Amino acid sequence: WRTYCDFLLCVTSLIYFRNEGSLTSTLRTLLFFSALMITLPVGLYFSSKAYVFEGSLGMSDRDSYFYAAIVAVVTVHVVLALFVYVAWNEGSRQWREGKQD
Repeated sequence: WRTYCDFLLCVTSLIYFRNEGSLTSTLRTLLFFSALMITLPVGLYFSSKAYVFEGSLGMSDRDSYFYAAIVAVVTVHVVLALFVYVAWNEGSRQWREGKQD
Protein backbone atom coordinates (compact mmCIF):
# COMPACT_ATOMS: atom_id res chain seq x y z
CA TRP A 1 0.00 0.00 0.00
CA ARG A 2 2.84 2.38 0.81
CA THR A 3 4.36 2.07 -2.66
CA TYR A 4 0.95 2.55 -4.25
CA CYS A 5 0.27 5.66 -2.15
CA ASP A 6 3.69 7.05 -3.07
CA PHE A 7 2.86 6.47 -6.73
CA LEU A 8 -0.46 8.31 -6.37
CA LEU A 9 1.25 11.22 -4.62
CA CYS A 10 3.83 11.36 -7.41
CA VAL A 11 1.14 11.43 -10.09
CA THR A 12 -0.86 14.08 -8.26
CA SER A 13 2.25 16.19 -7.75
CA LEU A 14 2.84 16.14 -11.51
CA ILE A 15 -0.63 17.55 -12.00
CA TYR A 16 -0.34 19.85 -9.02
CA PHE A 17 2.95 21.59 -9.73
CA ARG A 18 2.21 22.70 -13.26
CA ASN A 19 2.25 26.45 -13.77
CA GLU A 20 -1.35 26.88 -14.80
CA GLY A 21 -4.18 29.06 -13.67
CA SER A 22 -5.71 28.41 -10.31
CA LEU A 23 -9.07 27.36 -11.71
CA THR A 24 -7.58 25.04 -14.32
CA SER A 25 -5.34 23.38 -11.75
CA THR A 26 -8.22 22.93 -9.33
CA LEU A 27 -10.50 21.49 -12.00
CA ARG A 28 -7.79 19.12 -13.22
CA THR A 29 -7.18 17.89 -9.66
CA LEU A 30 -10.91 17.39 -9.10
CA LEU A 31 -11.34 15.44 -12.33
CA PHE A 32 -8.31 13.28 -11.59
CA PHE A 33 -9.56 12.33 -8.15
CA SER A 34 -13.10 11.81 -9.45
CA ALA A 35 -11.75 9.31 -11.97
CA LEU A 36 -9.74 7.62 -9.22
CA MET A 37 -12.79 7.50 -6.97
CA ILE A 38 -14.78 5.66 -9.64
CA THR A 39 -12.22 3.29 -11.12
CA LEU A 40 -9.93 2.35 -8.24
CA PRO A 41 -12.44 0.96 -5.71
CA VAL A 42 -14.40 -0.93 -8.36
CA GLY A 43 -11.25 -2.36 -9.93
CA LEU A 44 -9.76 -3.38 -6.59
CA TYR A 45 -13.07 -4.87 -5.48
CA PHE A 46 -13.29 -7.27 -8.41
CA SER A 47 -9.59 -8.02 -8.66
CA SER A 48 -9.15 -8.68 -4.93
CA LYS A 49 -12.29 -10.84 -4.89
CA ALA A 50 -11.24 -12.96 -7.86
CA TYR A 51 -7.46 -13.15 -7.47
CA VAL A 52 -6.70 -12.63 -3.80
CA PHE A 53 -9.59 -13.92 -1.75
CA GLU A 54 -10.99 -16.66 -4.01
CA GLY A 55 -7.85 -17.45 -6.01
CA SER A 56 -5.00 -17.26 -3.52
CA LEU A 57 -6.76 -17.70 -0.21
CA GLY A 58 -9.50 -20.09 -1.41
CA MET A 59 -12.37 -18.33 0.36
CA SER A 60 -16.02 -18.95 -0.41
CA ASP A 61 -18.07 -16.54 -2.51
CA ARG A 62 -19.80 -15.10 0.53
CA ASP A 63 -16.59 -14.43 2.44
CA SER A 64 -14.80 -13.03 -0.59
CA TYR A 65 -17.66 -10.55 -1.22
CA PHE A 66 -17.33 -9.30 2.35
CA TYR A 67 -13.55 -8.85 2.35
CA ALA A 68 -13.49 -7.37 -1.15
CA ALA A 69 -16.03 -4.79 0.00
CA ILE A 70 -13.73 -3.88 2.88
CA VAL A 71 -10.87 -3.39 0.39
CA ALA A 72 -13.09 -1.10 -1.72
CA VAL A 73 -14.16 0.98 1.29
CA VAL A 74 -10.56 1.38 2.47
CA THR A 75 -9.61 2.43 -1.07
CA VAL A 76 -12.31 5.10 -1.08
CA HIS A 77 -10.98 6.47 2.19
CA VAL A 78 -7.40 6.52 0.88
CA VAL A 79 -8.44 8.40 -2.27
CA LEU A 80 -10.43 10.90 -0.19
CA ALA A 81 -7.48 11.43 2.16
CA LEU A 82 -5.15 12.01 -0.80
CA PHE A 83 -7.62 14.49 -2.28
CA VAL A 84 -7.83 16.42 0.98
CA TYR A 85 -4.03 16.44 1.24
CA VAL A 86 -3.57 17.74 -2.32
CA ALA A 87 -6.38 20.29 -1.97
CA TRP A 88 -4.96 21.55 1.31
CA ASN A 89 -1.48 21.96 -0.18
CA GLU A 90 -2.89 23.62 -3.28
CA GLY A 91 -4.79 26.11 -1.17
CA SER A 92 -1.77 26.92 0.98
CA ARG A 93 0.38 27.30 -2.14
CA GLN A 94 -2.11 29.73 -3.67
CA TRP A 95 -2.26 31.62 -0.39
CA ARG A 96 1.54 31.92 -0.27
CA GLU A 97 1.69 33.08 -3.88
CA GLY A 98 -1.06 35.63 -3.23
CA LYS A 99 0.74 36.89 -0.14
CA GLN A 100 3.98 37.46 -2.06
CA ASP A 101 2.26 39.65 -4.69
